[in-house]
Amino acid sequence: MSAYSLLLRKDLREPLLAVRWPDDVTLATLKPQWLPQAHALLDQAYSGGMGSIESIAHWQHALVHDAEYDPQLCFALLRNGQVIAFAQAWTSAFLKDLVVHPDHQRRGLGDALLSHVFAVFEQRREACVDLKVMEHNHTALCLYQKHGMTVVQRERVL
Repeated sequence: MSAYSLLLRKDLREPLLAVRWPDDVTLATLKPQWLPQAHALLDQAYSGGMGSIESIAHWQHALVHDAEYDPQLCFALLRNGQVIAFAQAWTSAFLKDLVVHPDHQRRGLGDALLSHVFAVFEQRREACVDLKVMEHNHTALCLYQKHGMTVVQRERVL
């Protein structure tokens, strides 16, 4: 059976949904001491066939040495000092990863984090934000489509 990924795009010239943060979370740019928690969230999310991630040493090195890396575009949602959600975007207005810990899903954290990423890129005067998602990741697709993202391209994953 073939797997497909979808390239989605959000037009930032259209009105954005307001960011609504739950009272018990704090938004922060990702700090080095939170990288292990962010990596663990990604590893947990990808373990279900939604993608893959390298070991933390390789991931961290690739992250901070990528030409499109900007620490101001990596966001953590914290609850009681723990990273419960994480988003990483590139300077090219590409959302690389967005993940919410399973124990904290269905509380609007993904909505808020995605809205925040869009607002940051709108402030940077970008016309759109792109991301890739596995076609069978229906939960993520629903979130992205709810926020007005549309399919630009469908690619077979080899």
